[in-house]
Amino acid sequence: MDSIKRFFASRWGIISVGAFIGVFASLLQKWGNPGNMGICVACFERDMAGALGLHRAEVVQYLRPEIIGFVLGSLIAAYLFKEFRPRAGSAPIVRFILGAFAMIGALVFLGCPWRAVLRLAGGDGNAIFGLAGLVCGIWIGALFLKNGYNLGRTQATYTSVGWLLPLTMVGFLVLMLLYPQVEGEAKSGVLFYSLKGPGAMHAPLAVSLGVGLAIGFLAQRSRFCTMGALRDLILFRQTHLLSGFLALLTFAFVTNLIVGQFKPGFEGQPVAHTQELWNFAGMALAGLAFALAGGCPGRQLFLAGEGDGDSAVFVFGMIVGAAFAHNFGLASSPSGVGPHGIAAVIVGLAVCLFIGFTMRKTAK
Repeated sequence: MDSIKRFFASRWGIISVGAFIGVFASLLQKWGNPGNMGICVACFERDMAGALGLHRAEVVQYLRPEIIGFVLGSLIAAYLFKEFRPRAGSAPIVRFILGAFAMIGALVFLGCPWRAVLRLAGGDGNAIFGLAGLVCGIWIGALFLKNGYNLGRTQATYTSVGWLLPLTMVGFLVLMLLYPQVEGEAKSGVLFYSLKGPGAMHAPLAVSLGVGLAIGFLAQRSRFCTMGALRDLILFRQTHLLSGFLALLTFAFVTNLIVGQFKPGFEGQPVAHTQELWNFAGMALAGLAFALAGGCPGRQLFLAGEGDGDSAVFVFGMIVGAAFAHNFGLASSPSGVGPHGIAAVIVGLAVCLFIGFTMRKTAK
């Protein structure tokens, strides 16, 4: 056990995890997931919100097993290595709001940080603007952190608190097994299923769940986090987490080349639009929200799997944010930004800046 701990704490450990994610995210696309979206935490949580009927955008409704696997894989690793530590109480309403606006920003860009990297690895030039926005948002968040921003201390709490999100994910898996998709039907029992569009594109359930469990396990051990990689580089000039970030990009790119999925360009990219300013601004909002909340959307799922109730609140905030984004015309589509997406980004940036300025130890 100690040797495993040391390996995943090392640079080669984080590189191996990034490589694993890059390879299997690209393969999931080959096996049925949407183009340049082998894994997208924001998009997949959006699909789950649709499957539960929280929004009725018919093309993005599917209860993604990868997300379930992320949480349960992390839970297994945390218990195996005695790191399951239930805790909560650090400004939960703020985390919920940050989760909602992080999702809105991500859906204006059409992807989370993971998908931004995977889009670039697949040849989508529009991802360059999204990644630039992500860096900008995290840089602003880092400035707040340097000047005393703090959501307060978490406290140890009941074991049941740490189990609530994992149990929710088990419940989602049970629903998928009880109400599998019926061919040609948009609803099965209580679940909604897309018949066309990204929601209708998915790898087999067992494959998606297996990959999700493996990534959840490995990411919990290595503390993999795309936001943390950029934050640590900006604040401390540390490149440990960045090694995993770059490994994800490199191995996804190589895998795409091998399987014939690399298609460079800006126009006609899968589930993407070419409005550069709002690709940048949407991810700037998401990056700022992730920085203020302390982790990218994947990391929030892994933390929730090891008992962090505050991260679970952030996850629920993202799911509710997805419902708002599609119910109120905030999310983008391949044709461009939604009718109210620009206003939502501006409001979201204002809210995040308000939180950043007012939640500092030096604030009176």
